[in-house]
Amino acid sequence: MSGPGRQTAPGLARRGHAELKALAVSGAAELGWDAAAEDVIAWVARNFAVGAVAVACSMADAVLPALVADQLPDVDVLFLETGYHFPETHATRNEVAAGLRVNVVDVLPEQTVAEQDSLLGKDLFASDPGRCCALRKVAPLRKSLSGYELWFTGVRREEAPTRINTPLVSWDEANGLLKVNPIASWTFDAVVQYSEDNLLPVNPLLSQGYPSIGCLPCTRKVVPGEDPRAGRWAGTSKTECGLHV
Repeated sequence: MSGPGRQTAPGLARRGHAELKALAVSGAAELGWDAAAEDVIAWVARNFAVGAVAVACSMADAVLPALVADQLPDVDVLFLETGYHFPETHATRNEVAAGLRVNVVDVLPEQTVAEQDSLLGKDLFASDPGRCCALRKVAPLRKSLSGYELWFTGVRREEAPTRINTPLVSWDEANGLLKVNPIASWTFDAVVQYSEDNLLPVNPLLSQGYPSIGCLPCTRKVVPGEDPRAGRWAGTSKTECGLHV
């Protein structure tokens, strides 16, 4: 399925920041540092309606949407349609929409690639990658998240030094809602194994030297021994798109 996303479940008023922050504190205390992904999602299911939560998915794999949909069927899965994705990423997005019990929502920037090129110069990703990410990822996601109380992400601690202290549950001050990372403790191999065991869609680029998949112009293959995210914005000082900082 695909759709515009929901502004929380019908008849459900979005709770205030104070109440949500208190839930973040209690959830973090209850789940600790290494609770199983299923237990993290079960905590969310006990405390939040399905229409109040969203899953952010880059379509590298379908592990997180599948795990969440097991307990929160028909959950919104937010896909940041930057206009620069690999064809394989679009194909994986379509597999997830067709094969899982989720509602895939394409989150669009305010401008098309052509409009951005016209206003700010061609290939902004090359001249100012930080601004390109801000316009095509960060701002659209922030706008989309405004209707939810909680979002799930697939951030994992082993992905990069900047992510090693990723908690399972926290308050996302920048976006004004809870942020939950159920598979924070998982390894890359664990993600692959879960996908294989459960016959889930997997972006074929993962097995072709791309352990971290972003936009096509800003992603290269990673050689053995390199940091898994070394292929993102290679040759620049940029290491994050801004979604998780």
